[in-house]
Amino acid sequence: MKSHLTFVVGFLMVAANAVAQNLNQPIPFDPQTKVGKLPNGLTYYIRKNAEPKNRAHLMLAVKVGSIQEEDHENGLAHFTEHMGFNGTKNFPKNELVSFLQSNGIKFGDDLNAFTSFEQTVYFLPVPTDSARVFLKAFDILEDWAHNVTMEESEINKERGVILEELRGGKGAGQRMRDKYFPIIMNGSKWGQRNVIGTEEILKNFKPETIRNFYKTWYQPHNEAIIAVGDFDPDQVEKIIKEKFGAIPAVPNPKPLGEYPIPANADTKVAIVTDKEQPYTIVQVLTRLPELQERTFADSREKIKRALFNQMLNNRLQELTKKADPPYQFGGSNIGGFLGKYDSFGSFVVAKTGGIEKGLKAVLDENIRVLKFGFTATELDRAKQNLLTSTEKRFKEKDKTKSEAFANEYMGDFVNEVPSMGIERYFDFVKAELPGVTLDEINAMPKQLISKENRAVIVLAPEKEKETLPKESQLLEWIDNAGQNVTAYVDEVITKPLLATLPTPGKVTAEKQIPEIGVTELTLSNGLKVVLKPTDFKNDEILFRSYSFGGTSLYSVADNLNADQSNVIAAQGGLADFSSTQLKKYLTGKVANVSTYVGETSEGINGAFSPKDTETALQLIYANFMLPRKDTEVVKGYLANMKDELVQKYATPDPQSVFFDTLSAVMSGYNPRRIPLKPQDVDKIDVDKALKFYKERFGNASDFTFFFVGNFKVDEFKPLLEKYLGSLPGTGKKEMYKDLNIRPLKGKVNKTVYRGIDDKAAAQLVYSGDLPYTPENITNLNAIEEILNIKLIEEIREKESGVYYIYAQSDASKFPKQTYSLSIGYGTNPGRVEELATKTLAILEGIKKNGPDQKDVDKYKIETKRQLEVQQKENRYWAAELQAAYQNGEDPKDILKEMKLIDGVTVASVKALAAKVFGPNLIKAVLLPEKKTAK
Repeated sequence: MKSHLTFVVGFLMVAANAVAQNLNQPIPFDPQTKVGKLPNGLTYYIRKNAEPKNRAHLMLAVKVGSIQEEDHENGLAHFTEHMGFNGTKNFPKNELVSFLQSNGIKFGDDLNAFTSFEQTVYFLPVPTDSARVFLKAFDILEDWAHNVTMEESEINKERGVILEELRGGKGAGQRMRDKYFPIIMNGSKWGQRNVIGTEEILKNFKPETIRNFYKTWYQPHNEAIIAVGDFDPDQVEKIIKEKFGAIPAVPNPKPLGEYPIPANADTKVAIVTDKEQPYTIVQVLTRLPELQERTFADSREKIKRALFNQMLNNRLQELTKKADPPYQFGGSNIGGFLGKYDSFGSFVVAKTGGIEKGLKAVLDENIRVLKFGFTATELDRAKQNLLTSTEKRFKEKDKTKSEAFANEYMGDFVNEVPSMGIERYFDFVKAELPGVTLDEINAMPKQLISKENRAVIVLAPEKEKETLPKESQLLEWIDNAGQNVTAYVDEVITKPLLATLPTPGKVTAEKQIPEIGVTELTLSNGLKVVLKPTDFKNDEILFRSYSFGGTSLYSVADNLNADQSNVIAAQGGLADFSSTQLKKYLTGKVANVSTYVGETSEGINGAFSPKDTETALQLIYANFMLPRKDTEVVKGYLANMKDELVQKYATPDPQSVFFDTLSAVMSGYNPRRIPLKPQDVDKIDVDKALKFYKERFGNASDFTFFFVGNFKVDEFKPLLEKYLGSLPGTGKKEMYKDLNIRPLKGKVNKTVYRGIDDKAAAQLVYSGDLPYTPENITNLNAIEEILNIKLIEEIREKESGVYYIYAQSDASKFPKQTYSLSIGYGTNPGRVEELATKTLAILEGIKKNGPDQKDVDKYKIETKRQLEVQQKENRYWAAELQAAYQNGEDPKDILKEMKLIDGVTVASVKALAAKVFGPNLIKAVLLPEKKTAK
């Protein structure tokens, strides 16, 4: 490891001499991106990118958010965003959404928008192989930019939707934010704004008010068109100039404004409790001037911050590996804040009664760095990791999705900083990283740890109100932190992961499946490997695996230990490496490997870079052969697990109680599916869990592995023989047991009364037996997607009854061929039954008459468009191949999916709906305490 590091640093020093530049130079924009500004002030970003092929990702970015609102307008920036989907010059009422759905673009998944304090952004992914649709997309962008109609009837309908969104956001988090945010914002406008607004304003604002807001702020100088995709950039630039150049510039535009947060010499403290807050969080924030990345010197400073964050959080993570961890979670970070500010913040999620211990533990690490600094070995590892992650982005530069580039340019526009591009940035990192010294990094805490512009937030359960520290006590803990700290000792193991390399097995059988580009290998120990080389990514290989059995092979009494077996094993690390030392050993490598033990199967999944193939296979081998017992780490893990459950049950979250109840009903109250209680943790036997783990992973002949990504089969085979072929195999083939875990049958009504907010949630779940055939699965997916279209149209848009409503289906082949289809929504408690009745009427209509042809057509084009993209992704093939082999299907049938979608008709959906919407219906409702549905 040491010689490898010397090589890397030596290489970087050569690069530094070759690419050194004036750090004070402004960063030039990525030369592969066309950036321009029209005479009216509108900015545009254009980039040709063919990932995915025949697609473009378009955006309208507006430098306007809730901070620009006047008091009587609070919430109208967000309301304006909603109105962009409810009537424009070229697309009246809901025709915009319908038009896009009919051309393969999903509302919510693809077509969407968001509003924040400082921006509003609209997303529009579109096909480029249809000139008509592609041109229409720019009509939509232009309409959003200045032609949203804001009809009074549509405004009034949308009030209900947004009021439901407001209702859905109610809870402990919102109530506490309303109390602490004005305090830490120190009387500034930031503390007087929330993006969604207030109920009073949303109900009562006049239509003319929102029209004036739109007219004032949606002006070309505040807007940018972002277009990245598989198209001719010159043609797109011409379209933008023609369509957007004609928008008149407004004379004497209203400035966006500056919104400073007044400086505070004393610490602002907010101690807030709530009846429904389950655990205690303490956060210490210091406001800093914003670092805008406009020069190469700024970029170098960002690199220093990234190194600092990485090293400090590694230390904080190590503390959770103690036998008695000082907190549940803790972290520190230099990052963005609001407006023209950054922040240095530390947070802790405290254990029960452990606020002082947890807070001091996090702050002690900050002071330890202030007093003693980081070590040279820590900095070396951080540099390697930063270099590796940057190099990975560079390697994927021609495989990067258009959406990623578009998101980058969106940030550039709003923050007024240029994007240098990954090629230039990688060169910059290689040049500058070696010159970042330990002294530079160790000087940073002096600039970060300060009483000036500091704020402290405590969020806690109301039941702990009397035991919380007073403000003076809290500040004393903070100011006296780190008095007894000593220098950090960096413990590193330099020996190899495997002390002795295994004796390779052999490939005993090989089969080609040319139709799907797959090679199937059988190794001498019986293990099967399915290989699909691809060029979808340059620096990615994904793998999955399975072996039947899982926890189903163990008794109810042993279920908990079997279920926790892989987690307990992972806590210990591998071979002679603790989990902390293993993380250090993997510095500079991209090799992520994790085990799972499910109810019917177990396996190992992960991803790695082609350059780290051997490392990844060694990790797989070690997970089979060399799990490591670490009593101290497991003791700490179990202590935190128990404490988390204690907090959960002491202050039950309404949503958690609701879904725990639903889960119990869906399992027929099977004891294996009942949520864990704190006392259950005491029943976990580490030795028994590790014994079960070794049983699950003790027979390689029962495993099938799938590798998909950038590799060559002939080069891969010797490594597979060495690390997978050498695993012990008994030749025994196990099968899972059917535990007969099924949902309750018949009509089941379950009401949970939890929560103090005036809001409700409902789940309508159909279930039963269903033959697991390709046709049934395809038509079940069609029912799900058609319902999502119909429910949004009817329950959200026409009834204004919900903000969210969704349908979700699932089908399983084992342990028995079954299905479930659920519909979930949140609403006013007084409308739960009304909307349930209307929802069930929609389902009954599909069952009786079939779906509308237009909805079937929308499903087919949306799903086929989605499939076109998925078929060029490694994750799609890894999942589909595993499903085919696990279900005993012909993997070549993966290619029939498009044909199956084409085969969906009104009649086929109607026929399956008659089976799916059957006699077994669970209706679960969450209502506020002491309230019932009307």
